Amino acid sequence: MNFSKLALCGALALSFTLISCEKSGTETAKTSSGYPRGETLYLAGSQWGDPNTFNPLVEPWLVAWPANDRFNLMYEPLTAYNSLTGATEPILATLISSDAEKVVVDIQPEAKWSDGTPVTSTDVKFIYELWKRFPQAPTSYVSEFVSEITVDTISNNGVNTERVSFFVNKKARNNPLAILDQLQAIRIVPSHIFEKYLAENNNDFNAVKKIKCDSVPVVSGPYTLAQYNNERIVLVRRDDYWGNKVLHDGALPVPKYIIHPIYKNNDHFAINLQKGALDASMNYIPRISEKKKDGVNTWYDAPPYFVPGSMHFLYLNNTKAPLSDKNFRRAIAAAIDYQAISRLALSNYTPEQKPGLIMSDGLEKKFYNADSVAAHSVPLGDKEYAKKLLEESGYKAIFDEKGSLVKTLGPKGDTLPSLSIKSPAGWSDWEAIVNLVVRQLRSVGIDVREGFVDGSQYWPALPSGDFDLIMRKPPVAVTASLPWNRFNAIMSSRNWSPVGDGNSMNENEGRYNSPKAHNYNKRVDILLDEIPLITDEEKLKAAYTELNNIFLDDQPVIPVAHLPEEYYQFSSKAWQGWPTEKNPFAPPQLPWVGSGINTLWKLKPVK
Repeated sequence: MNFSKLALCGALALSFTLISCEKSGTETAKTSSGYPRGETLYLAGSQWGDPNTFNPLVEPWLVAWPANDRFNLMYEPLTAYNSLTGATEPILATLISSDAEKVVVDIQPEAKWSDGTPVTSTDVKFIYELWKRFPQAPTSYVSEFVSEITVDTISNNGVNTERVSFFVNKKARNNPLAILDQLQAIRIVPSHIFEKYLAENNNDFNAVKKIKCDSVPVVSGPYTLAQYNNERIVLVRRDDYWGNKVLHDGALPVPKYIIHPIYKNNDHFAINLQKGALDASMNYIPRISEKKKDGVNTWYDAPPYFVPGSMHFLYLNNTKAPLSDKNFRRAIAAAIDYQAISRLALSNYTPEQKPGLIMSDGLEKKFYNADSVAAHSVPLGDKEYAKKLLEESGYKAIFDEKGSLVKTLGPKGDTLPSLSIKSPAGWSDWEAIVNLVVRQLRSVGIDVREGFVDGSQYWPALPSGDFDLIMRKPPVAVTASLPWNRFNAIMSSRNWSPVGDGNSMNENEGRYNSPKAHNYNKRVDILLDEIPLITDEEKLKAAYTELNNIFLDDQPVIPVAHLPEEYYQFSSKAWQGWPTEKNPFAPPQLPWVGSGINTLWKLKPVK
């Protein structure tokens, strides 16, 4: 998939600017042709448009890699989540405890910014509490989860250490799981730098957001910005990075330079991986098995090649007939040939499709109740069952003499409108899924068509409810709060609002389970509120089972595939030592996010 949301970023093409590197321990980056291959790692998949700003206070979708999103290379979070083990690993802080009242971390006493200033709780509170001063701050959502942040100084083996406590906001979300997610999602920024910017601009936050932070940025991570243009972004290693000593036994990251080339389409990723000009990519590349002979590798040597970590969905507008009928929605779930989607649209990158919102393997396996799923789910890929369910629910399909669907009649004998599946144009894997789904649904008598649109139509449609059916992937990241986060994204009624009232919904965009409806199921929201506070494993499994049963009974969305958190594929032509199923020292992630960053200390250049 082309994650082209970033392509909406600033279109200003910047001249190729040489920027001096950090202070002692690094040398100035070389000219555009002077990066030794044995010292340079080429990674791609997170920058599509021209780099416009590296300011971490700007909305993430407008910021260039690696100052945006969850990347650890320049601005670091407090902790990292290991999606293989479920462990919360230390970066700027160490997780001490987490319970229903608070989440507690200790700041690394030796953590420093690249200008030599210590990283302290002041920096943490600055970014977490920025919303108190500027409601438009990108971390304003924290207020729903954190009611107060306190700091105590403790003695840890004779070293004074700041202990930071994030108190759960009981009056709002009351959710410690979300705070654990925030520890690895929110990048800490140098408060002494940004307070200076604010003072120089009369506390005008919008003016500070215009500062590009592209010249000698003050960062805490192992790399810093060297140079950039509209073809690539270059980082250079900081040899004085504080984490080398504290987290990596004094070793340096092996690559001296990291370059993110900016490609225009997915084909460039496959071509350059095969040539060895690109070392790792997180983009969908079809038929990866055919490229293995050219040195392109994946986590597994055989299908599904990638570790499943997220679900792709077909969202349904639950407020619009006939999608408001749960039997109609269940018929859609039964009619889809998921094996065909895996084979023809996704190159066998997905394991056997299992019903529900809980993955049957990996970290979520302990919550998966196979017997309960079988009792509540429709049989997947069973077209005869789908036809029977539609007929029993009063729907009638009219086909012509060639077997092509002419129209679908509703329970009252009225002709139903043709439904459209909205999906981003150019996302090749999603386009293939939609094409297959349309053919399969029409074959059982459901009148639906493809609706490929550009990003300017796709992204606003989700929160506004401007769709019949729409392709969707929430949440993107594998985090400590799964599978709760997935259920919440799909079923929560907390911010439910009708289509057309001007209010956006950024969860439950299909508008399932309206609190004002006669058939509102209050139990859904009760379970979503209770699960983050349950500590007993058996009680937690029982709660997840009940919630999953409700999902299967009502089928508010259709899971179409279990796919990786990110497509992790790499070449060993220039660098070897990548983590794989046989050598799982780090998760299957590119070495810039979560615990995947540990790969940078393990790679070896091919001589």
